[in-house]
Amino acid sequence: MKKRINELSYKSGKDIPLIVNSYNDIFSTFDPRPYSQRALSQDFVLECQKASVDKKGEIELKFLVKKDSRNLKEEEIIIRRIKEHFNKHFLEKKKELFNLRLVGFIWFLVGCFLTAITALFMEKEISSFMKVLVNLAHPAGWFFLWEGMGKVILHSKGKKEEYTFYKKMNNSRISFISNK
Repeated sequence: MKKRINELSYKSGKDIPLIVNSYNDIFSTFDPRPYSQRALSQDFVLECQKASVDKKGEIELKFLVKKDSRNLKEEEIIIRRIKEHFNKHFLEKKKELFNLRLVGFIWFLVGCFLTAITALFMEKEISSFMKVLVNLAHPAGWFFLWEGMGKVILHSKGKKEEYTFYKKMNNSRISFISNK
């Protein structure tokens, strides 16, 4: 029987098998609410994150539970709660990533605009006040241009990793398997 469980658990590189002594192992120990509302354990989420790094495509999260400890109704509730958690965080990370890229793109456009406008005024005869404004706006244009590109390319990279994790987990299949 143990060999069969191991074969089920590791049959593909897309499985994340986790042994749980009780259903409470999945949830925060500080949250007394029922399974349908409880917060997931940070240890559980961290383990999923570490295990999913090298997984491509659809993931299957497999909980190995002692046969005599299983409760199918509670498992349905737990699966629904885990799905809700990962879906909520996936949508949050998707929105954060989109907003960061949008702000970066807007900064980039503002930088291009300021740089272009100030370049046009540098060669013309203008008042001293306008020269001061042009001299202030030109470096500001470069700042916005580079910072905007930084937000789009560099800053979004960290957010993309979180987004990718929650996307994988949001699309994952979850199952419980009897262990022993």
